[in-house]
Amino acid sequence: MVRTPLTPWERRRGECFGALLREARGDRSMVEVAAAAGVSAETLRKIETGRAPTPAFFTVAALAGALGLSLDVLVTACAEEAEAAQDAAALSA
Repeated sequence: MVRTPLTPWERRRGECFGALLREARGDRSMVEVAAAAGVSAETLRKIETGRAPTPAFFTVAALAGALGLSLDVLVTACAEEAEAAQDAAALSA
């Protein structure tokens, strides 16, 4: 099965999500947060750096729970940031 390439909007949304996770993690280590969420530290690292911009829902939910974040807040923040970047790119084109 071939995966459809991500759009610039999807990539930007993933970068935003990673940044939100890094900010919410604060002083906690990746290993600590990943263990609390039941995912590998490498998975968390890929998400935080934008190399995995579309993680599975249950991975997102587990990380949100481990960090005390609301899924609603994550969706709203990431969608708004990605849309703003897309709008800015369209204006400069």
